[in-house]
Formats: sequence, structure tokens, C-alpha cells
Amino acid sequence: MVSSLYLRLTENLTGWRKALLTILAGASVTLALPPFDFLPAGFIGFPLLVLLIDSSGTKNATGWKRLLPAFRTGWLFGFGYFLAGLWWIGMALLVDAENFAWALPFAILGLPAFLAFFFAFAAAFARVFWGAGLIRILVLAIALGVTEWLRAFILTGFPWNALGYMLMPTPLLMQSVTITGLYGMNILAVVIFAMPALLFGDKRQRYGWRSGLITACALLIAHAGYGAWRLQQAPALSEQGADAPVIRLVQASIAQDAKWDNQLRRAIFDKHLDLSTRPPANGQPVPDVIIWPETSVPYVLPQVEEALSAIGKALQPNQMLLAGAVRGEGENLSAYYNSIFAVNAAGQVTATADKVHLVPFGEYLPLEDLLRSVGMQEVVELPGGFTAAPARHALNVSPSLTLLPLICYEAIFPSELGYQGKSVDAIINITNDAWYGNTPGPYQHFRQAQLRAVEQGLPLLRAANNGISAITDSYGRITKHLNLNEVGFIDGRLPPKATGFWRKPAGETQFFTLLFILLVISCGLHAIRTERFG
Repeated sequence: MVSSLYLRLTENLTGWRKALLTILAGASVTLALPPFDFLPAGFIGFPLLVLLIDSSGTKNATGWKRLLPAFRTGWLFGFGYFLAGLWWIGMALLVDAENFAWALPFAILGLPAFLAFFFAFAAAFARVFWGAGLIRILVLAIALGVTEWLRAFILTGFPWNALGYMLMPTPLLMQSVTITGLYGMNILAVVIFAMPALLFGDKRQRYGWRSGLITACALLIAHAGYGAWRLQQAPALSEQGADAPVIRLVQASIAQDAKWDNQLRRAIFDKHLDLSTRPPANGQPVPDVIIWPETSVPYVLPQVEEALSAIGKALQPNQMLLAGAVRGEGENLSAYYNSIFAVNAAGQVTATADKVHLVPFGEYLPLEDLLRSVGMQEVVELPGGFTAAPARHALNVSPSLTLLPLICYEAIFPSELGYQGKSVDAIINITNDAWYGNTPGPYQHFRQAQLRAVEQGLPLLRAANNGISAITDSYGRITKHLNLNEVGFIDGRLPPKATGFWRKPAGETQFFTLLFILLVISCGLHAIRTERFG
């Protein structure tokens, strides 16, 4: 019954009905992403995509024109995927609706429409080599794997909601990323989720169905089994070393439209100081390091000596504060940086780290001269926007603590975690998800930061103005956290680092190796099928 329904939907529908089905198929798989984490959704949408590409052939078409139906199918599927997964981005424009509400259609519809072209090219490329049965599943996985990799780089990159995240909703299912890296997980996600398509259609479409389904089940079992084994080897969450630094994360949950209100600046600053100086609960030790979120200091540091002095007075001897703030530089503050400041109990800035990967249109304008000439500006309220740092530097907090600084959405780029300086002990990710309200955005953002910890074998210290602030260990397990819209602080010891599967974190080497293996298997299957069936 299910088989006949799938085939009736994909083969008999035409025109706008088929287009709508394709969009809905793409939208449906986002249920496997945070905050829903309904992994079975992938087994609904991806088989539909395969069958829709099956039925996208064009009679009598030659050359590139025969690929247009598959290109259209891929685009529609991608549009549904990115529309359902990223609609919340438009919330940022409503913070200052008077100036930015006009751009809502571009954010809600335009960005998904652009990103959908990655899926469109993948579907068209796969159609060139589209074979029978299992072959077409592997070809689609290769094509989407390559375009998802490209999505992380083209036009500064935006790998948000990469397909591999759907296979990693819990720490148990996150550990495989240490073997394959995120780009490899993108391939495996398509292979596993698309396999049920082998149950539908004629003998040609079902070619290799037993091998395919056995492979998918084996991959899922190995995926979960490796996670269970690795977590079993990990130290218990209650066994954090007594000598590890105690970290306090502060989440003040300041409304975005209030953050830069001149009349509220002092109150906002004092709220962070108050949360920082409150005594630990249940007789726990005083924190060694206090972390405030992205741009939590409502002043340009270190120009405001009064703010530094107030921080110094609030800190106890040997305490350090790591605070997100705007850093000004040059004559008349001609350049601004989105930064993390390390401030000691004397009110002195001992180290800084600037953001390297800025948000296009949010923190700076691409094609600045052209777009400013037609009246466009960044969403942030700074003249000229932010300036990007030329390189990432480790943040030296103390002789025994060095951190890898990732500001806001820098945590979504697995290929951009290289840095200069000493070996690091943990990732610090400060962010401000108050822009997006109570939407899937903050949950998706946290999941991606959580996966960076597992990939790198480093604990994660994440402070959000509003969002999800948490300490996670290097296996992705949350030791302490604050929920969305919660005001408060959490204290916890810094978890230890972990040893990865490889000597270095998995990345592009593993990705291209997996691509090569799938290519060899696909060619082998094609040769066997040709010999058997002609």
C-alpha cells in the first residue's frame, strides 16, 4: 500500500501538484533537525526525492535540456528544505522593523531560493549518471555530498543545517563524526535515508535492494554501536577532575531591541555584573573564569575606562572575565571588531580575540559601495559595520587555560577552526540568539556548536545572551545548561579533552576518501549490472 502510494504520487502527479509535493518532501526532512530531532523524517523525504528524480526524465530531449527536469526537482526539494529550516532568519529583521521589514521576503524566500541551487545542481549531476536501483542512491549521495561541501565555502559559505546533522540528534549518534567529519556524515545521511526507495518501482528500480537495505541497516547499527562504545569509554560526567577550573556562564537574556538603547546600557551592564558576583549554589567553589555572551558589554572597549574599572571591582582576586564586546581601533575609531576580551581583577585587558568570519548583511555589506549607494545597510547598529580579523588566535586566559574562540556562527564552519598560538583546552563560543526569538534557530545553532566539540575532541563553553548556554564535554554530553529565555548563571568544572579516532580531527581527507570509495562501488555495480542485464 505504501509502495503504491509513493509511486502514484511521484509518477502520476504533474504540474503544480508535483512541484508542491517536491517542496513538501524537502520540508518534511527538516523534522529530523533540532528542535524536533525526529530522525524517521529522513526516511520519508529522501526516498520521495529519489522517486521524483526517477520520474523527471524528458522524452526526446537531448544534451543539457534532458537534465532540466532533474534540476527543477532538486531545486524544489532544496527550496522546501531551506524554507522550512531557515524561515526564522526573518525574525532578525523585525527587531528594527521600521528599517528592515522591507527585506523580509529576501530573507525568508530569497535565501532558500539561492541555497536550493546547490541541491538543484546535485540532482542534475546525479541524473547524468543515474543508474538502476542501488546505483542511483550512491550517485545521489555523492552529488549531494559534493554540493554540501561546496556550500561551506562558496560566497563565504553557509553550511547551516548540513544534511549530516539529521543523523546526529543525540551524543550516542554524534560520535561517528570523529571518523568521517561533518562532510562525510552528509554523504552517509543520504545513503541511509534514501535506501527505502529501493522498495518501490519495477525490477530495474529495485535492482540491488537487498544489498542496499542490508547496507543501510549495517551503517545505522555501526553508527549507533560506535557511539555506544565510545561513550562507554568516556569518563562519567560526575568524574570531572577536582583540579579543573570552575567556569561560570552568564545568560542575562537581554531583549535584542534593548541591547543598544542608550538609556538602558548601564542597567544591562549592571545585570551582567550582578549575575557574575552572586555566590555559587550549594557551597560549590567560586568560579575561576566567568564568561559573558557576544557583545554583552554595551560599550566600546577598552575606550570606556569606567566599565573596565567596574569589572575589576566585581572580580575576586585571580578571577578572570571573558566578555563579548565591540573593540574599536584606529583614529577616531575607524574600525570596529566583534571581540572577546579577557579582563582581570585589576580591570586590565590581558588578551583579546576578534571575529574572523563575519555575517554577510548582518555585520558587513558585500559589494559595499554598490549596496550603500542604493541605501542598504548592515543589520548591526555600527557605522560601516564590523571588520574581520585576518586570522584566528588562541585566547590565553591563564598559564593553565587556553581557549579556541568562536564568536556566534563561526561555530558552524568545521573547516575554519585552525588557529595560531598555544594548544587549546576547550572551545569558547559566545553568541546572541535573541535576534531569533523562540524559533528553531537557537536550537539548530547550539547543535552545530555541540558537534564542533565532538569533532575536535574539546569541551565546549557556550555563553548566549539568549539561546542555549551550556557546558558540554568533548563527547557532546551536556553537563550544565540554561534554556532559551532563561535568566541566570551556571557553574561547572571544565571537562577534559578527548582522544579522537584519528590523530587530527576528521575533515576533508576522510570526506574525499569516502567519495572515492562510493565511486568505486558505483562503477563496480554498474559493470555487474551491465554484464548481467546488458
